[in-house]
Amino acid sequence: MTRGAGVRATARIVATPEGLPVLAGAGPLALRRTRATGDRHRVTVVGAMSAPLGGDRIALEADVRAGTRLTVDSAAATIALPGRGGERAHYDVRLRVDQDAELHWLPEQLISAHGGDLRMRTRVELAAGARLVLREEQILGRHGEEPGTLVTRLTVHHAGRPLLDQELAYGPGAPGGWDGCAVLGGHRAVGQLLVVDPELVDEPVAARPLGEGAVRTPLAGPAYLVTAVAPDARLLRRVLDEALTAERDRSSRLSVR
Repeated sequence: MTRGAGVRATARIVATPEGLPVLAGAGPLALRRTRATGDRHRVTVVGAMSAPLGGDRIALEADVRAGTRLTVDSAAATIALPGRGGERAHYDVRLRVDQDAELHWLPEQLISAHGGDLRMRTRVELAAGARLVLREEQILGRHGEEPGTLVTRLTVHHAGRPLLDQELAYGPGAPGGWDGCAVLGGHRAVGQLLVVDPELVDEPVAARPLGEGAVRTPLAGPAYLVTAVAPDARLLRRVLDEALTAERDRSSRLSVR
């Protein structure tokens, strides 16, 4: 399909304890099996072309079957660029994690380039005993430029019940005040780390600030959310990496009890 009509493509991952029976890249989303440790599988998303551009509709699905541990990361940042006709782009991520399965969803940053218009939707369905670590990072504009229009929505259901549903909007056309002192305060990097773990029922974490621009908030379920803003991508990643390291330390302590 030509770029003028926009790309339509859905990439898909199915992970089982025995391996990756489905690893199907499509359009701009190439999928590569990469080195992992122990019984964990790892898949890296590699951009096969510039995307998403205006007019594109791309999707990425991951189905993690019972008893499986999977990490999905990406080789580089995703840049939302304008298309020739100013059309809106759509990027959908659909994740499903079964009982006693674990997914670490750790892509690189999403950069909203000037003139772009992207709607990104992430939907997660978790079984009662599923575990999830999900990181999202949005960088508003490349160096020295204003951002495009970016609307992201993250919806998570756990054991068939809503756990988290939030929508964020930035740039031209977003609700007024998105860059004000009560929202981003002039920062150009925003991100979050969501952790869902059945052990949090008996070992909940407390709400607390994590430095100047981040906070950890327990959710109404076996989960918590770290939300952070920073002046740039490097500082944002540092904050979220510290939160991720703390989560790994917590999990390690619980596993040896």
